[in-house]
Amino acid sequence: MDTSTVVRLAAHSSTPLLRDGFGESGLTAESAERELARLRARVRELSTELVRAQEAACRHVARELHDGVGAELTATRFALAGVETWLPADAPAQCSAALAVANRSLDAVCTATRQAVAELHAPALEAGIVGALAQWTGDFAARTQLRTSFVCAADVRLTRLPADAALAVFRVAQEALNNVAKHARAQSADVRIETSRRHLTLIVCDDGIGVSRNAQRSNGHFGLSGMKARCAAFDGTLRVTARRGQNDSPRGDSSDGSRGTRVRARFAWDAMLADGHAGLRAVQS
Repeated sequence: MDTSTVVRLAAHSSTPLLRDGFGESGLTAESAERELARLRARVRELSTELVRAQEAACRHVARELHDGVGAELTATRFALAGVETWLPADAPAQCSAALAVANRSLDAVCTATRQAVAELHAPALEAGIVGALAQWTGDFAARTQLRTSFVCAADVRLTRLPADAALAVFRVAQEALNNVAKHARAQSADVRIETSRRHLTLIVCDDGIGVSRNAQRSNGHFGLSGMKARCAAFDGTLRVTARRGQNDSPRGDSSDGSRGTRVRARFAWDAMLADGHAGLRAVQS
């Protein structure tokens, strides 16, 4: 269930009330405001449930990869080592070459599996969202060889983010950067956190091929539904736009008119710092 479905469900649950109020007795501005607040609370609740389910699925897949796939990969490695030991001295050179290819492939699969397990697990957030994102963007740059930067506003509220709120920001940044690596064909990516009185805004830009309008409209494309749900759980919004031209490159230094993508995730401070999301914090355990 994506956030657009969440909104439709919430709206559907109260459509009769709104219609009757306006059509028969005339819904007052105060009543309308209360109803709008109720609908927003319902959207937050459903989005939080969706995020909780996603994190539970991540933990399950991580366990299966570690315990199931990991065990099979280890058994395969021992089997290949046995074949290499038992290979006769006069065996054709093609046999040794084939074993070398198999071992290289196995190494690549093991590395990819370890990386997948690391990303599926909730990150360590004891040092706060700034420290977690700084470390992850550094690891991302080393792994992908993309020029990556992380800039963050100096705001004391960032140090007070509860674990569930910090996890939401982290997961959106993680998904956005993974999309850059998988789909953007970019050379660089920048991550930035901006703050205002009411909102924390996460911005991820790249200098790749851009994103199509169809991709922007598709909730299931590039993990957008999960990113939108994490924003909606904290009264926020997600916007993904294509960027063109020299002034739109992540560092403003593109001279070839290359396109790029800009992900803008906004979260409301009131919702992030509130105690109403305590249930989601169990996701970390």
